[in-house]
Amino acid sequence: MNKLEQDANNWMKERQTMSSITATEYQIRAAETAIFPKEKALEYITLGLTGEAGEIANKVKKLIRDGADIEGYNDKLNQIGAELGDVLWYCAMLAKEVDMNLGSIMEGNLDKLADRKARNRLQGDGDNR
Repeated sequence: MNKLEQDANNWMKERQTMSSITATEYQIRAAETAIFPKEKALEYITLGLTGEAGEIANKVKKLIRDGADIEGYNDKLNQIGAELGDVLWYCAMLAKEVDMNLGSIMEGNLDKLADRKARNRLQGDGDNR
């Protein structure tokens, strides 16, 4: 694991212990701030999600390109974390738009990954590995 991955993992561990919000509560509260054309909700939310993911990719790219001292590095990690919040908002709204509970999606994903891990199939290609 490289330094970026280690720092990101440490950052997430620190934040995990500071919050008790559930995925369902987040999804409900996030929906209170949803302002977009409802007749184009699926398209709007999907474009927003990809845009925010692109912002994360761009920040990581610049971190690789420019580097940073420890203070600048931590600032860039915090910026990435803020963008992750935006990605999460769009994920929550996309789940709502397709009438799914974000917590259930998260649990299903963990179950899928645990099954792959048990079968030593975490690596590889395809959804059905």
